[in-house]
Amino acid sequence: MKSQRDAQEGVYFYDYNLHENDQQQEILQGLTQSPKRISAKYFYDQTGSELFEAITQLDEYYPTRTEIQLLNDYRQHIIKQAGENAVLIEYGSGASTKIRLLLDALKPKAYVPLDISKDFLFDSAIELRQQFPWLEIHATCLDYRQPATLPKGLSPRAKKVAFFPGSSLGNFAPEDALSFLKGVRSTVGNNGALLIGVDLVKSTQTLNAAYNDAKGVTAQFNLNILSHLNQLGQGNFNVDHFEHHAFFNEEKSRIEMHLISKYDQVVSLFGERLSFKKDESIVTEYSYKFEPEAFAQFVQHAGFESEHCWSDDKNNFALFWLQAK
Repeated sequence: MKSQRDAQEGVYFYDYNLHENDQQQEILQGLTQSPKRISAKYFYDQTGSELFEAITQLDEYYPTRTEIQLLNDYRQHIIKQAGENAVLIEYGSGASTKIRLLLDALKPKAYVPLDISKDFLFDSAIELRQQFPWLEIHATCLDYRQPATLPKGLSPRAKKVAFFPGSSLGNFAPEDALSFLKGVRSTVGNNGALLIGVDLVKSTQTLNAAYNDAKGVTAQFNLNILSHLNQLGQGNFNVDHFEHHAFFNEEKSRIEMHLISKYDQVVSLFGERLSFKKDESIVTEYSYKFEPEAFAQFVQHAGFESEHCWSDDKNNFALFWLQAK
């Protein structure tokens, strides 16, 4: 772990990312199993993070604008639940766009953004500090799927409120989602809470359109994961030799994102030769969709109680306030 204090007062950086050997083992293991897999966390290099921010602005991609509307509509309710002087912990913070809607009113004791994309995280932290000069920021680079190690120096008595927007929980398999929520419950403690965005089950047409936008930005985002692997493992993936494929699997209640090999081909990565057959798929993401009642029951197994569920008129998306029990 590395930590440093930035030249700008009030911004602290921490790096808990995987060692290169662990990263290499994880990637190669995924690409040699059947079906082949790449963890969705490898979407988020600098370019991937920027592409995802572009996705959130697309007409077809409803989750971001709906969640922002919910945060605006129910801001006072959220502030009342959180109280002042809490420690705000955001999982997968990205550009920290949504948390800005709450910061002025909440006046938290500290803000702890957690994200895997180091450069994007650090740039966002500096920009956020400029906008909120009174805010103490502990920007922490890590794979938030693992239990979070909070920086030392945060008040142990302060209420800890976790924020996990964007329905990113849907990227976990159910058993992994439960494990993750248990980890959050351990991090926030007995007096803590979790504000989480959840994408709800809806028409297949709406879901398919959200992951196959007309401008092809989601396709670029999906394919960029190969460019990221090239950088990490001195690889020679040819992005033009793969194509984006996404669809809603109704039986599993999840969006599936794949990269399909256009040809029989061999790729070098981390000094290993990896074979791909024509039409062979690499799974890059699952995104599960939820029913509100089932989700409220699910979180109880992780030690949370669903106290509030706020959703839009179309029931496309929901914000849940989960209290540690």
